[in-house]
Amino acid sequence: MVSNDQRRRQLAREKFERQQRRREENRRKARRRNAVVAAALAVVLAAGGAVYATGVLTGDDTKDGKTTAGESGSPTPSAPASSPEPSMAVDAKAAYTMALKTNHGDITIAMDAGKTPRTVNSFQHLAGKKFFDGTKCHRLTVAPANISVLQCGDPGGDGTGGPGYTIPDENLASMGKPAADGTVTYKAGTVAMANTGAPDSGGSQFFLVYKDSKLPPQYTPFGTMDAAGLKAVQEIAKSGVEGGGADGAPKSPVTLEKVTVAKG
Repeated sequence: MVSNDQRRRQLAREKFERQQRRREENRRKARRRNAVVAAALAVVLAAGGAVYATGVLTGDDTKDGKTTAGESGSPTPSAPASSPEPSMAVDAKAAYTMALKTNHGDITIAMDAGKTPRTVNSFQHLAGKKFFDGTKCHRLTVAPANISVLQCGDPGGDGTGGPGYTIPDENLASMGKPAADGTVTYKAGTVAMANTGAPDSGGSQFFLVYKDSKLPPQYTPFGTMDAAGLKAVQEIAKSGVEGGGADGAPKSPVTLEKVTVAKG
């Protein structure tokens, strides 16, 4: 005979499994949608138009481990969520700083814990576990693309990975009202979350904006680079993309040697 406690556990497990199936189906739909957007963007690029791929910041649409201009739709870690978001451990009233020690110099990021507490909490959790240490920044966009970003945070370095959980979008209203084309300006120095294109689908991937970039207001802005860090990313961009083109792995490889998040 099944006890009430066993029955409750069984129902909870079944509910969790249903949620996981729904999340995976949403991811599949997002990938299919991004593929359609990508095709349209490829046509625009071929015609010499401006590209502000909604997916500059996406990681799961890759070919042979490389992302090609116009092929992806949004900044995104695509690994399915399999574990819960870490418990809150940050003080939303305090200042936090994320330090990226890279092979191109140090990048210091002032984090907005007041407006993005769950994002900052996730980075503090992951940095404490050395999740980012030794990983590569897998994606760079340069002219003629209208987006200028360096994307990092994938543990595998190919744009398809994440931490095993997702975090909600935060602070999107701060980007202001979108223009007629549906975009807002992510100013140079902004640090924001990549996602799958679906709401509340951020993981560990993030992007560093080194020149004002127009994107849909769907990527959580959670920090700002210091002047030295912004200059370092701009220097990386000058080397261009591996194999040429406007979107792909940086020609001059970028490694996050050590990442820390500190209070105060």
